[in-house]
Amino acid sequence: MLTAREWVQAAEHVTAELHSALRTVGITLPSLGVDPVSCTSSYLAPLVELGRCNLDTAQRLTYVLADYAKATAAGHDGEPRRP
Repeated sequence: MLTAREWVQAAEHVTAELHSALRTVGITLPSLGVDPVSCTSSYLAPLVELGRCNLDTAQRLTYVLADYAKATAAGHDGEPRRP
């Protein structure tokens, strides 16, 4: 069982990884971060807040996810392909 501090550190780590992965494909979610309210829970993991974005960013994210889904479906070895 993780401590509250470890939960927050894990959420911060995942958020940083997500930020980096999105940046790699040219997407920035300006409000991306760890939700501070969820960090106060003693029994639930903190939430990652994806936040709000403009229409262009939402459309770019949709394209990246759709391309990934197509690449995964095209894989014949049973392993998902990474974009």
